Amino acid sequence: MDALVMCGGRGTRLDAPVEKPLYEIGGRPMIDRVLEALAEPAETTHAVVSPHAPETAAYVDVPTIETAGEGYVADLETALSAVEQPVLTVAADLPLLIDSVVSAVLDAHERGSLSVSVPAGLKRDLGVSVDTTVETADGDLAPTGLNVVGEGPERRLVLEDERLAVNVNRPADARIAEERL
Repeated sequence: MDALVMCGGRGTRLDAPVEKPLYEIGGRPMIDRVLEALAEPAETTHAVVSPHAPETAAYVDVPTIETAGEGYVADLETALSAVEQPVLTVAADLPLLIDSVVSAVLDAHERGSLSVSVPAGLKRDLGVSVDTTVETADGDLAPTGLNVVGEGPERRLVLEDERLAVNVNRPADARIAEERL
């Protein structure tokens, strides 16, 4: 399955002197860590970039898909029109992601779409920001930034995995990611 790494946002909440995907955790840009996690499980990885991330577009050594930078959903729709589905989508701000976690998600995918979440309480316990939650029968869940998009029904996969709970959106999240490495 191909993968799309979403790395075209502004990253304003991180308030960093570099574009968010190029922000270093453990001495390496987050985009490098994500691309490394995708190297084995994904057939082809594309970086989804925008005018907001020109340095990231120039930096990555994978095919890029250019978008208008009108927001995550609009950029994702543009990227989805350029690849076959199902496709793995990954946020570039998951510096703790590893290939075995990606493989586990791909193994769990049967058909349609797979939305991967973590318990919101796990994010709160770790001290990382919780920007979006969904109330379900399984409790309060937070999206991870790792999903499979495909035609057909959507299923939710809940994983209690710290590596998926740490999205680097703010300086405090970056500090926690550094500690967790």
